[in-house]
Amino acid sequence: MISHGRNIQIFCANSSADLAKRIAGQLGLPLSQSEVKTFSDGEISVSLFDSVRGRDVFVIQSTNSPVNDNLMELLIMIDALKRASAGRITAVIPYFGYARQDRKAKSRDPISAKLVANLITVAGADRVLTMDLHAPQIQGFFDIPVDNLQGAPILANYFLTHFENIDQDTVVVSPDLGSVTRSRAFAQKCNATLAVIDKRRARANVSEVCNIIGDVKGKRCILVDDMIDTAGTICNAAKALVEIGGAKEVYACASHAVLSGEAINRFKASPIKEVILLDTVKIPEEKMLDKFTILPTDDLFAKAIKCIYDDQPISLLFN
Repeated sequence: MISHGRNIQIFCANSSADLAKRIAGQLGLPLSQSEVKTFSDGEISVSLFDSVRGRDVFVIQSTNSPVNDNLMELLIMIDALKRASAGRITAVIPYFGYARQDRKAKSRDPISAKLVANLITVAGADRVLTMDLHAPQIQGFFDIPVDNLQGAPILANYFLTHFENIDQDTVVVSPDLGSVTRSRAFAQKCNATLAVIDKRRARANVSEVCNIIGDVKGKRCILVDDMIDTAGTICNAAKALVEIGGAKEVYACASHAVLSGEAINRFKASPIKEVILLDTVKIPEEKMLDKFTILPTDDLFAKAIKCIYDDQPISLLFN
């Protein structure tokens, strides 16, 4: 809790209102009053009802679907705060959209993650606080400080608390080669062994499992990823672990529940017993399944905000 918080204010736009309220509650602060609405032609309007002159302001907004609307809400609110003479503006982005477009995969591709970084900076943000960027190098796309929190300790602690003999009969599985580093660190936290799914992607959002590297026969498997979008990768990997690898049961976990397209139907049909997700993206009620378990991140974000406000390092929060 911030006991000397006269000069700090917490704002939010529409995508992360519930999370913002809980973060403010953890800090013992009220959520500052604002209104974000849309005109009849689709333009976004932001009104701030509290003075921010000289204040340390934190704007909490995930840029999930509708991505462009939520991104514009964030940019316009930052601009409004800057023009209202806020002392320092931190964009708190629990889920950073456009992070998968971080390089030129083929000729004439845009690097949209860099463009978004430029937009946030030009709008007036002084620093960014986010969680589990899809590509950590995106931190270098910004010319302002970026703190990239890690959700793995929250997820790993859940399994350590709920599973017995996790170091003996559990295998952490990377759903693709790109997630090996993340999965290896997760396996170390859980004292578990590591396996890897070697897949071939035919086109965007379509994957084919080719091989399982590692022994998963008769084991409890935990699939680890930073986000779940259409759930094709996770569900195909789970099916392969059971049908090809002979896994006893399969769990999945991720920081960001994007859940677009056929994700819900795929989870319904998949052998995954439980999916553990963080609350960086609010899941609509119509998409909630019994196999979903949502873990809160408000305490971690509140601690990070307190460290930033107090000019203290946040590196201890990574563990």
